[in-house]
Amino acid sequence: MEKTLPPVGKLWLVGAGPGDPDLLTLRAVRLLASADLVVHDGLVGDGVLALISPHVERISVAKQRSRHTMKQELINELLVREALTGKQVVRLKGGDPFIFGRGGEELDAARDAGVACEVVPGITAAMGCAAQAGLPLTHRDDASAVSFVAGQCKDLSDQDWSGLAGHGRTLVIYMGIATASAIADKLIADGVSPELPVAVIERGTTVDARVLRTLLADLGDLVTREAVKSPALIIVGKVAARADALDCLGAPGVAEKLGNFI
Repeated sequence: MEKTLPPVGKLWLVGAGPGDPDLLTLRAVRLLASADLVVHDGLVGDGVLALISPHVERISVAKQRSRHTMKQELINELLVREALTGKQVVRLKGGDPFIFGRGGEELDAARDAGVACEVVPGITAAMGCAAQAGLPLTHRDDASAVSFVAGQCKDLSDQDWSGLAGHGRTLVIYMGIATASAIADKLIADGVSPELPVAVIERGTTVDARVLRTLLADLGDLVTREAVKSPALIIVGKVAARADALDCLGAPGVAEKLGNFI
């Protein structure tokens, strides 16, 4: 007599986009309606969570700086364990799963356990927030290269960011608000002009979005003075002067200097 194999479900790594539920993909919306379980991050807003069918089980694994509801290893174990019971599991992640979302680690865990896994991309924060602010990450006159970096890395001063910001380049810094002053100091020490335009986009694509502009030398003062809170992006480069934003006058002549870049 043949043995009955235990049920095996599937894991879906789904990007929730930058905040506005209208920016979800159609596939993401369909999966939220049909999943057995949704495991979601804290950055996923109420508007997106409202699209989950009422009968679908939810588990929050919200992370905050220096405090995690659940460590990543335990999240991996949870996803695998639930899928192995036969459930269709959606791992709902802010932005895109593969842009600072640890989606690669979760994909590896699923593969190692023999669980089928599919990735549904989302609009990452850099693209969504910049678009809302009218800030082109590339522009024929200003930038032909874009780099994404994480600003909360350990040993920030040891990171090699040479060539990521400056002439013809745009640098987008995720998770950099807490270390904004150190980031500005590091870039300037690496040879980036202290007068390079910077845009800070707080809670981008949501109704509470705020976009601020300044110069690199004044970035730390801006974040402190305006009490900028995460989630927020820092965009460094000539294109930042094109953002539809407030010019925060951290030093005399900031607005005039920003205007000179357009």
